[in-house]
Amino acid sequence: MAIPAPETGYVLYGGELSYFTRKLEAAMIFYGAPFERRDKDPDIAPEIEARAGTHQIPVLHTPENWMIADTTPMMRMLDGRFPSRRMFPEGPTGILVQIVEEFFDEWVARTMVHYRWHYPDSALFASLRIARGHAEIAERVRGWGPRACRATGTESPHQQAQAELEYRRMLDAMEAQFAETRYLMGDRPTAVDCIVLGGLRAHTWMDPDPKRVVAGYPKVIEWCERAADRWDGTGELPSFPESTGFGRVVLAEMAGSYRSFVLANGAAMAAGAKACTAEVYGEPVSFLVRPYPERSRRMIADAIDGTCSAVEQRRVHDWLVGLGLDECFSGGSGQ
Repeated sequence: MAIPAPETGYVLYGGELSYFTRKLEAAMIFYGAPFERRDKDPDIAPEIEARAGTHQIPVLHTPENWMIADTTPMMRMLDGRFPSRRMFPEGPTGILVQIVEEFFDEWVARTMVHYRWHYPDSALFASLRIARGHAEIAERVRGWGPRACRATGTESPHQQAQAELEYRRMLDAMEAQFAETRYLMGDRPTAVDCIVLGGLRAHTWMDPDPKRVVAGYPKVIEWCERAADRWDGTGELPSFPESTGFGRVVLAEMAGSYRSFVLANGAAMAAGAKACTAEVYGEPVSFLVRPYPERSRRMIADAIDGTCSAVEQRRVHDWLVGLGLDECFSGGSGQ
């Protein structure tokens, strides 16, 4: 039997321990959208995957009976439906937000995978929770984890230690930011808050090992557990090219290892290679080439072309040059 359209609002198919499911869940809360989160159970998974065109989660089932995937385009669509609560502001400020979000979408995600699967207690906890207590299924899930870590370049002890230090720098910046503003990019939430909450709620404030790290940041915990969801719909963001202290920390980080990876991945994609090598934390690291980081950075380039005036495009370009990120986000998808 076909899955019927939601009777009211939206259905978010995903998992409690899924980074991007919890990102979209946070966005739905900020939009004030009527929704419920459901697991993608095996009996309905084939239809969801066929209709959404992917086996990945999350998938959003809309009131029109659409099933769609990919959180950033989903949120762009939802911005049009909830314009007073946009997660991507209009114009250059929206570009700044999307670039900061990109760091967590396409780079910090590897740190979440590392924390979960390289620590035995976290791997056991997460695999049993994902498998709903079935030991044999959990064992198979744990077998996937090290492969994902190798593919994303966190196999060596040096990479693991440096990825954790980088995440601690993010936590330091978050703790400092919450002493000044309600959200990470100002006094209202954006897509950046959604992805950071996704990481905390699905991974680092969920799994036992990184949870011991996050426990040292009381303002982050209060925000994650209670304060973030209390948005009243008000608040402003700094005007482009200004950003918060947190935003500036992230942008400075991006000019290092993220930049090296994304350019190497893009060049390997163009050459038809299956793997690439990037300089990460001071050493060469092998990565499995992945199409999505290339697609995602080009979506940002397209957004610059499609949502900014000629004058704004020049301002954004000059800003990216100053950050050392112009190569990452120059040129649309046809270039």
